[in-house]
Amino acid sequence: MSEDDVPVSGKSKDKLVAAKQAWAQEGRFLTGSHSRNRLPPGQHETVDWPVLDLGIQPNLAEKDWSLSVGGAVENPLKWSWDDFLAQPQTELVSDIHCVTTWSRYDNTWNGVSARHLLAMAKPRASARFIMFRSYDGYTTNVPLARFADDDVLLAHSWQGEKLTREHGGPVRVVIPKLYFWKSAKWLRAITFMDQDSPGYWELRGYHDEGDPWTEQRYG
Repeated sequence: MSEDDVPVSGKSKDKLVAAKQAWAQEGRFLTGSHSRNRLPPGQHETVDWPVLDLGIQPNLAEKDWSLSVGGAVENPLKWSWDDFLAQPQTELVSDIHCVTTWSRYDNTWNGVSARHLLAMAKPRASARFIMFRSYDGYTTNVPLARFADDDVLLAHSWQGEKLTREHGGPVRVVIPKLYFWKSAKWLRAITFMDQDSPGYWELRGYHDEGDPWTEQRYG
């Protein structure tokens, strides 16, 4: 099975997907206010961590998890769980901003920094974008410059505990400066690309980059 062969259609929550596509078409939640406080425009703070996905929550044992890194890189990688834990481990604290308008402050993450992965994989000079691929078939794209930020992590733990299945365990991406749909759960592959290509929600009307401070909710 290739990286693109994981089916999503028919397994996802069709009503949720249709509703979120409709939000993109009508510009739901957009406020037009672009103040730069800790809380981005149109967001509200929550102490909970809502669960949002495509209706599939892969039940992955750590021994069955692996991460492939390829595309426009000089050194393709294939990490098992033990390989992943053998990398330098980093702890970071950041906020979450979801496109559905909730934000959660002060989340403590542990995992492997994006900058370490970049140093290992050695992207080619032509690489400009990244596609994340998940075990549920989900995909999302980000500019390489966003992934290379110093607060980006491939996280296996949250608040001192292993990431639970519903929140993307064993490993998820954390890109705090973008809406959280860009922080793919159940990560299985990272593909470096010379040209941009839209992911799952980007194909359904969501913004290509997803900056919460400028309300890049929809394309």
